Amino acid sequence: MNRSLFKAATVVSGGTGLSRLLGLVREILMAMFGTSLAKSAFDVAFLIPNLFRRLFGEGALSASFVPVFAETLEQDGLAGANRIAGKIGTILATILFFFVCVGYLIMIVVENTFAIGERSNAVMVLLRVMLPYLFFICLVALSMGMLNSLRHFATSALTPVLLNVIWISVLIWICPKLGDTLEQKIYGVAVSVLFAGVLQLLVQLPALLKKGIRPSISFRWKDDRVKRVLLMMGPAALGMGIFQVNVVIDKILAFYVGVWAPAALNYAERLIYLPLGLIATALGTVLLPAFSSHAARDEPHEIRETLGGALRYVLFVMVPASVGLIVMAEPIVRLIYHLPGKEFDALSTLQTTRALMFYAPGLIVFSAYKVLVPAFYAQKNTIIPVKVGAYALLLNLVLNILFILTWPLEFKHAGLAFATVIASLLNCAALSIVLHRHLGNPGWRRISLSAVKSILGALIMGVAVATVHASVMGMPIAEQIN
Repeated sequence: MNRSLFKAATVVSGGTGLSRLLGLVREILMAMFGTSLAKSAFDVAFLIPNLFRRLFGEGALSASFVPVFAETLEQDGLAGANRIAGKIGTILATILFFFVCVGYLIMIVVENTFAIGERSNAVMVLLRVMLPYLFFICLVALSMGMLNSLRHFATSALTPVLLNVIWISVLIWICPKLGDTLEQKIYGVAVSVLFAGVLQLLVQLPALLKKGIRPSISFRWKDDRVKRVLLMMGPAALGMGIFQVNVVIDKILAFYVGVWAPAALNYAERLIYLPLGLIATALGTVLLPAFSSHAARDEPHEIRETLGGALRYVLFVMVPASVGLIVMAEPIVRLIYHLPGKEFDALSTLQTTRALMFYAPGLIVFSAYKVLVPAFYAQKNTIIPVKVGAYALLLNLVLNILFILTWPLEFKHAGLAFATVIASLLNCAALSIVLHRHLGNPGWRRISLSAVKSILGALIMGVAVATVHASVMGMPIAEQIN
């Protein structure tokens, strides 16, 4: 990677890292709910607005809007960029408002037509509060895309910190006063999520104004560039939707496995998201506008070189991180989440540990995916990731069902995690092959050599860490692993 790109990635990584660390603190405090029905219901309800955030906000919208916005900046300057931003912003706000209204209508119909059980009712109560969050957070993502295109990454990187600060504050000072039951306390957390979404949108405005971005409401949508954004957004939304629907299916199936399973998966995911956010998410954020600029200047060799460097960097960091999480899964979970006298007890520790061990290898492939996909989107190619993702979704669904039917009850939720990792691995492999055919060789030999070195070093590290830990704990390694 060149110096400017590395510097930008460092800024994003710093902000994202702070957000992830606070997110970890948040989850430590959320461990007061353990793997209870209240916690699992919250995790499932939060999936819906989060699905739209990742789909229309950070996913499809960024993939379709950022390349066109960057191209408009290059050709027409700020005036043209403001026009396209105003039109896309108006379209997005209209669609999001429609989805919120439809969501409430569906909930009203379901509650008045069907006899919903305790689990579904617990989800509905929290979803009614958090559903409007999707409106605000998707507009936040649009604003962040504009700022990133202008090479202003600090505000975008620090914005997610607000959600965690508000969330943590509510857990510490407000939840204890909301009642004696877990259901009453978790309701306060849901309200804090909605409030944070509003605040995150407001803090974007000063940075946008400073950069000269002043989009206005515009319903004049007959514009070639708007059309291009929408045409790319459809396949990108479908592609991201495949991945995100995959996540939703995992959580729903986990709810079927047991009321504790979604919470256990969520606690494990948080430990995965920390290194993922520090490196891969930050890198993917700066790669899309960088790739887009190279594509606009017809510089495929620059895209290949940047892509190869990014993949080597990801392997260098994520391979040892993955091995470390596998080897030290139980002590990490116990150290971070286990709260004596609270809901997160020894059983919750065991359930989360099992999920983490099978999620950990996903660090490598999840990170690679975040590097590979922007290379397609920057070239305005959103169809291929959709086609490849569709096969990955089908594979994941088949593996989910297979593992649920064949794995022991106490490992079924871990099987769901492992199915996601396998499907993602094959997804990345297919994307790499197609990208090589369309773009050329990004330096697979150097990438493979880096992978081998990272794996060997990580294995040595893993054995050393396991040996030291076993010695400190006073038990044989084999017994500790079993």
